[in-house]
Amino acid sequence: MNDAVRAPRVSVFGAGSIGCYLGGRLAAAGAEVTLIGRERIGSEIRAHGLRLTDLHGADIRVPASDLAFATGPESAATADLVLVAVKSAGTPTAGAALAPVLGPGTVVVSTQNGLGNADTLRAALPGHVVLAATVLFNVVHRGDGHFHQGSEGDLEIEQHPAVSAVAAMFGDAGLPLHAHEDFRSVQWAKLLLNLNNAVNALSGLPLREELARRPFRRALALAQREALALLTARGIAVAKLTPLPPRWIPRLLTVPDGVFRVAGRRMLAIDPHARSSMWDDLEAGRRTEVDWISGEVVRLAAASGTVAPVNARLVELIREAEAGGNRHWAGDALLADLRSQRAPRKPTGKRQRN
Repeated sequence: MNDAVRAPRVSVFGAGSIGCYLGGRLAAAGAEVTLIGRERIGSEIRAHGLRLTDLHGADIRVPASDLAFATGPESAATADLVLVAVKSAGTPTAGAALAPVLGPGTVVVSTQNGLGNADTLRAALPGHVVLAATVLFNVVHRGDGHFHQGSEGDLEIEQHPAVSAVAAMFGDAGLPLHAHEDFRSVQWAKLLLNLNNAVNALSGLPLREELARRPFRRALALAQREALALLTARGIAVAKLTPLPPRWIPRLLTVPDGVFRVAGRRMLAIDPHARSSMWDDLEAGRRTEVDWISGEVVRLAAASGTVAPVNARLVELIREAEAGGNRHWAGDALLADLRSQRAPRKPTGKRQRN
């Protein structure tokens, strides 16, 4: 930061569940935070402030007077740090909006799902340091300014000298940053976990209840195995973000329910309130990010000269759900549907720089 005396200035471009939670935690730790988003969220925050809770019992209140809210990017002009938390489809628009207003030296961090959002922002903001980060926990918007972290996890970020300037601020907020040299491997590991977003959204169930049912876990295992086979063929590394290595997770998902209740709890704690962001989007009538999650596997398959029928079918089913189709699949029916898809041809083995 340029000024060691004043509080760091943070703008959060995209005041959704993740944006409000991260911005609120930073504000509670003393940062000067501006949330940038839709007026609907601004009105809610002005009326209620922010309440930030988590599965371990934390309950943090941030009064509306401790936050600024804006609907346009102009307030980011004086920011030391901008967190971009819009949905992936909105990344080009976010970059174009920020480009004319950011001051010199502002660091931009993409906290979004998918693989290429930071690259899109770099193209729009060539004079700024743009870093990719990933949020490993789930946040649920419970209304009246209440945002709840429903699963375990920290913040992962790509290694860069600029990280040292913001690490202490995030640590003070209880959001420790873990920096990685090979960040693409981290993004693929998160994406493998996020393949459950489509399954969860199609189940219509809270995450913990969905994952407690073996047919839904088997459906997720099909999608993960398909992606892992492609990654192996292309020589793409996958980071270990959970106690269990990524290639062992599909096997764990297929064990009987009683075994999974014990083993799954040790791997990742999820409370009863957690739902996937894709479920939230369907519930709100918004376009989902399935093209940047399951769709990434489909694109990787195409680049390998093959297909990814399970993940392609999940994209198709989510698109149907967006248009008013089935959002309450039974586990056995979803599993049977995915199993009926044509098996992929063997990947060509061409390596990809990722």
